[in-house]
Amino acid sequence: MSNSTTNDTLAKARIAVLGYGSQGRAHALNLRDSGLDVVVGVRKGGPSWEKARAEGFTVAEPGEAVKGADLVAVLTPDMVQAKLYKESIEPNIKVGAALLFAHGFNVHFKRIAPRDDIDVILVAPKGPGALVRTEYERGRGVPSIWAVHQDVSGQAEAKAHAYANGIGGGRAMLIKTDFKEETETDLFGEQAVLCGGASSLVQAGFETLVEAGYQPEIAYYEVLHELKLIVDLFYEGGITRMLEFISETAQYGDYVSGPRIVDAATKERMKGVLKDIQDGTFAKNWIAEYEAGLPNYKKFKQADLEHPIEVVGHKLRARMPWLHPDTAKPAEALKKAG
Repeated sequence: MSNSTTNDTLAKARIAVLGYGSQGRAHALNLRDSGLDVVVGVRKGGPSWEKARAEGFTVAEPGEAVKGADLVAVLTPDMVQAKLYKESIEPNIKVGAALLFAHGFNVHFKRIAPRDDIDVILVAPKGPGALVRTEYERGRGVPSIWAVHQDVSGQAEAKAHAYANGIGGGRAMLIKTDFKEETETDLFGEQAVLCGGASSLVQAGFETLVEAGYQPEIAYYEVLHELKLIVDLFYEGGITRMLEFISETAQYGDYVSGPRIVDAATKERMKGVLKDIQDGTFAKNWIAEYEAGLPNYKKFKQADLEHPIEVVGHKLRARMPWLHPDTAKPAEALKKAG
């Protein structure tokens, strides 16, 4: 399934993909299916080593994978990248090769200072690895953003485009950015809206209903379960599509009550979150937390896992077999069990 839009820039290149998680696996498979030469670099003996080998890749320890590679894609978790660069990439990456990231955190916050004789680029699909893979297999792609941080070869932009094409991004849309913009907007989106904002809003809504005497099960459905329906509409066609599919009563409630919940004060606090990201406060705190063994992280995570909405949700989801179609029992079995 050779991808003709992957031009000669990487046609004869050796690409080392470091990491074989969600994104790493998708990138490696898509690049290979685009006719490119891929080696996977992971720790020997781990589950990723065997998985990549089983899927037909040449697999090597990271340092060995980097040697001789023309492009090295770093697709490991943020907090292990600085050590990986120091131990496996910096001593082995050849002059003029390209070092590629899917998130600019470590370069932007100067945890990694790339050698000045290599290209440094970024390609980030705007979707999870599973979607990157399935869209590619369908002959489509996931929109991707790209950036050049350091251009030594004079071909850094071409390499970024060729890589993005190789994983299918060029079939959809490529948007130019820089490491600063990608890093800061990505962190802000996660913290203020997608993860931090959304989960806190859901928890607060659940608590408000339960504290007012409503059944936890009803509260769960109203503030968490049905959120997917709204988000799907956002995803398909923005706020416009959401308004097309909800009732006039829901629309009116949206207009008069939404601004009471997320108001000017909320926006000011969002600006505070953004400022902490921009000036490095968040990065400094997160790095210190990681290096201390994640004591607060573990405490916060446990509190979320033990929140009453999770306790209730666990019981309710057990009665929704459509959420896990692969493990759903046939109707006959349910009758006998019932």
